[in-house]
Amino acid sequence: MSDVAVNDGAPIDPWLLNKLVCPVTRTPLRWDAARGALLSDAAGLAFPVRDGVPVLVVREAAPI
Repeated sequence: MSDVAVNDGAPIDPWLLNKLVCPVTRTPLRWDAARGALLSDAAGLAFPVRDGVPVLVVREAAPI
């Protein structure tokens, strides 16, 4: 996978999506439409997106 996140219909501005990183590992996040979440493969976490706003709080994330 490249270090650039792919939009794939994410409810987040593509420019912002390419800037976001995992708060745990500082690695790029990728959009998962099935989960409606931003995934951090490195941390094994899925961060929710609520009303188009990424919630990058570790206690709100779900394991993947």
